[in-house]
Amino acid sequence: MGHFNDESDVYGLIGRLIQDLAADRELEPKFRRADTTVQFRLHDPEAQITVDMCPQREMRVDLGPSELDPEVVMSMAADTAPRFWLGKVNVTVALAKGHIVAKGPVAKILRLVPLVQPAFGRYEQLLRDAGRTDLLGPVRSGAPAGSNARA
Repeated sequence: MGHFNDESDVYGLIGRLIQDLAADRELEPKFRRADTTVQFRLHDPEAQITVDMCPQREMRVDLGPSELDPEVVMSMAADTAPRFWLGKVNVTVALAKGHIVAKGPVAKILRLVPLVQPAFGRYEQLLRDAGRTDLLGPVRSGAPAGSNARA
């Protein structure tokens, strides 16, 4: 069994993190400069989080089904997602090995990578506050052993 019980567990942790990031007055303008709609598709359990970061619209985060049309799609196992949001996944290696599959314009995908860095500390604190230190575990595939790779 994976780290998450079901999709509501994913939304309560990862979804909440993304909602908090989108609501941050300092980060929101940076996200909007990405000028895209991104969808994180997770499997085992199935969950999706869609984020509209287009400057001409209000920032929006949909947990679950969404009528938003994502320009960028990032797919990964739900067990990879906590390590991604903690900065423990070398994104380049994970993409090369297929642990993360990204679809969409490469330039837009590359713009998103530095935007997730402010999430690392916040996600760790969110997990600690929720009593989910099980998700802070050791680095596994996707990042070299002993690495806390930041992409």
